[in-house]
Amino acid sequence: MTQKHPWRSALLPALAIALGNILYALTVKLFLMHSGLIMGGATGIALAANRLTGLSTSGVLLTVNLAMLLLGWAALGRGFALSTLASTFLSPVALALWERLLGDLVLTDDLFLNTLFGGVGIGVSLGLVIRAGGSTGGMDIPPLVLHKLFRIPVSASMFCFDLAILLAQAFFSPRLPFLYGIAMIFVYTPVLDKTILLGTTRVEVKVISSKADEIRAAILNQIDRGVTLLHGEGGYLHHPTEMIFSVLSQRELPRLEKLVLSIDPECFMVVSQVTQVSGRGFSLSRQYPDPPKND
Repeated sequence: MTQKHPWRSALLPALAIALGNILYALTVKLFLMHSGLIMGGATGIALAANRLTGLSTSGVLLTVNLAMLLLGWAALGRGFALSTLASTFLSPVALALWERLLGDLVLTDDLFLNTLFGGVGIGVSLGLVIRAGGSTGGMDIPPLVLHKLFRIPVSASMFCFDLAILLAQAFFSPRLPFLYGIAMIFVYTPVLDKTILLGTTRVEVKVISSKADEIRAAILNQIDRGVTLLHGEGGYLHHPTEMIFSVLSQRELPRLEKLVLSIDPECFMVVSQVTQVSGRGFSLSRQYPDPPKND
């Protein structure tokens, strides 16, 4: 079946990338620039240059991003460069606009609040960009180049680059903002992970019961979730048994537990969280085929 609105599949990610970059620039302007907090990446270089020389943060950020874009184009090809093009220009341009619109606005001088809200803003904004399939560009590109040329692990070289940028700022940054800047990394990292996985986590349920057929029918009819029956054997008595496997949302879990236990209070049930589910009923719309007819 062809999509009725194929433009939506391209428009929504583009809007998410734009929103992520705009929110990222707003976070830098409101919580990082005046507070003296440090961070890694191209933004860290731009903030350091601004504090040392007075150069425009957005101008330095654009320069670094463009240099890294050209490096990526030369080493990784045109396709990669095009995938990072949006973030290369969006975040510096958005930062320049926020600088002009907000001027010298300061929401708070409290370093703790700046660290907390700065970390949340960075985590959410970067999560939106990555979740939409975009690249943040900037200092994320050199580790990819090193991996291609010398097979150096991306995570290792990325950590080294960020650490070097952070330590370089220690020589001219006040001690307290420097330490809070380190703490901000521990704030935005889990927020970033949560944003990327937001709405994709589900619950996996496995039920072993002598009343497997009744439970299967109840889940299908009352909760409207798919069920898979796995045939097994008890490890002690070697009796044949059936395990019911189903994936559902966290909101549906209490209802399922109550339903299963009402049918078989002595069943063996295992519940675990899964980070991503794809397939019919989740990433694809549901279909209800006719049940097989008995001869």
